Amino acid sequence: MRSWPPPSRPALPGTGRPVRLHDTATGRAAAPVTAGRAGLYVCGITPYDAAHLGHAATYVAFDLLVRSWLDAGLDVTYVQNVTDVDDPLLERAAQTGVDWQELAESQLDVYRDDMAALAVLPPDALVGVTEVVDEVGALVRRLEEAGAGYRVPQPDDPAAPADVYFDVGADVDFGAVSGLDRERMLALSAERGGDPDREGKKDPLDPLLWRGARPGEPSWHVDGLPPGRPGWHVECVAIATNRLAPVHVQGGGSDLVFPHHEMGASHAHALGIRPYAHSYAHAGMVGLHGEKMSKSKGNLEFVHRLVATGVPAAAVRLALLAHHYREDWTWEDADAGRAVARLDRWRAAVSHEGGPEADSTLAAVRDALADDLDAPAALRAVDAWCERQERGEGPVELGAPGLVARAADGLLGVRL
Repeated sequence: MRSWPPPSRPALPGTGRPVRLHDTATGRAAAPVTAGRAGLYVCGITPYDAAHLGHAATYVAFDLLVRSWLDAGLDVTYVQNVTDVDDPLLERAAQTGVDWQELAESQLDVYRDDMAALAVLPPDALVGVTEVVDEVGALVRRLEEAGAGYRVPQPDDPAAPADVYFDVGADVDFGAVSGLDRERMLALSAERGGDPDREGKKDPLDPLLWRGARPGEPSWHVDGLPPGRPGWHVECVAIATNRLAPVHVQGGGSDLVFPHHEMGASHAHALGIRPYAHSYAHAGMVGLHGEKMSKSKGNLEFVHRLVATGVPAAAVRLALLAHHYREDWTWEDADAGRAVARLDRWRAAVSHEGGPEADSTLAAVRDALADDLDAPAALRAVDAWCERQERGEGPVELGAPGLVARAADGLLGVRL
């Protein structure tokens, strides 16, 4: 699948430190990889509507990780999926009268434009589910052969192609990623795409691996399976395990901890892949004007809409970086103004040939990002240098403003 053009990354003197990330599964911070190759898998969008500011915050957060890993000398492989066939997409296409594939591609174009505007480094592989149905189907068959998958007749037509479900009992470590109790799991399953009330399942929590063909829905033929299409969780496991060995970090929004990442880990465990991921990192949720931002409510803010009103894309990125990636927060109109003012201040400060020494500022930015991607601390380090520049403090070093500008660009993704 086509990605978006990569932004340039300026060279910086020296190298950064290994990044310590908060691991959702353990609750502790650790460096998932310190040298050599680093594998990152981040769950992508379901393109039935343009990606909103919450999505942008997630992808900017993991862009910081990629930039920091590269700065530390690691060889990074970054994989991201696109769920370009799923119930919400098909439902939206039916509501609007638009072909589901055309709808997906149009929203993907907006997503690509937003990521390019925000200077997000593109993944090495952006993989649409429709491109890898055979891969996903093969994984479903392996789970069946391992005794971890089973078939359930369609409720309205037992003669129709069966659905295939995953038996959560096949993983003795089920629940280790989220740490949730069963009552909370059941509630979230019902809320986030599961079907705990489906008759015929071994356990209400068992997730769908393969949806048997229904009239009017797209379906595929994979050897050994009923005609149908992939389930949600298994698609990511197939894409990740076929392209990353190992997965050092499984990333996404915090709403994916359960069921998506919990189920994905169990799928892998049932096939003997342990650990599925060395670390699980999750970005917080972004609200709008004090309320949860969601496509179902329609209370969304978009990168392209902010840019269309005159907010520079670099300022939008700065506004996102002003919050720690694990923080839940709400976007307010004043956030754009504060970010524009910060961007203007930074640009004015680096517009001179000389300024206060900047090596310590570069080191401070690197240290902040190595500490669980602490972007707010990194921004404060640049703010502090700008304040010294404005006050004319210390000996003037030629080239210091350029070093600050390259640090902001290369590590924070903010072009000055």
